[in-house]
Amino acid sequence: MIVSHNELVAAVNKAFLGMRRTCGEADVIANMVADLQMVGLDGVRHFNNASHFIGLECDCPVDIHMTSNNTVEVDLNMASLACHLPVVMDYAIEKMVGEKALKIELYNCHNRWLAYSELVKLAAKGIACTARWNNGSNPKSTLYILNRGCVAPELFLSDLPPASDEHIHDMTIEFSVQNFDVERLSDGYPIHITSESLFKTQENAWCDGIVVDDAEWATLKEAASVILVENSQRSIQGRVN
Repeated sequence: MIVSHNELVAAVNKAFLGMRRTCGEADVIANMVADLQMVGLDGVRHFNNASHFIGLECDCPVDIHMTSNNTVEVDLNMASLACHLPVVMDYAIEKMVGEKALKIELYNCHNRWLAYSELVKLAAKGIACTARWNNGSNPKSTLYILNRGCVAPELFLSDLPPASDEHIHDMTIEFSVQNFDVERLSDGYPIHITSESLFKTQENAWCDGIVVDDAEWATLKEAASVILVENSQRSIQGRVN
């Protein structure tokens, strides 16, 4: 299935609005999904997976704490990262003013792939960043490295199980005014998806349309239709009354 950027953003926007959540901005989340899909990293699939659980999550702001060692700690209480990361990132960037580095420790969160677009924004601001997390499923470990001025990350994956399952719902993001040593940090990750290949996929998506799996698109469209049905029923009731 080939869809346009506008079609994809509109579908995700409607689907999220249909969940009637207080936390999370539909237009921001829609662009998070689209940006991930455009580089070929299955943004729609990750959003569809998130949709099964977002309605069951606690719908309230998360507690953000700044520790003495220049680390921001956030416990998401098993909520989706998509609903809270933009706020966390804004807070962290404010705290980084005048500092050379900062770390964000995110605990008990889901849908970490959807952090992609928020991280890419940093490189354009002259901030280098890394993001890493472990999964209970493949790939077992994921590492993003986005140095300053980059348009896409160097992405490293590993199917080797981590030493412990203790942190499989956590994520660590690091900011720095200096570029990271890609070779050193990526040691032990056998799979490398280059920044160049991600950027080329994105360019092709802008030119030729965004490739989305047929089944995943159908699932998204079904979720998006919920708010349309509810609005139509409300309109009918309004005319009757």
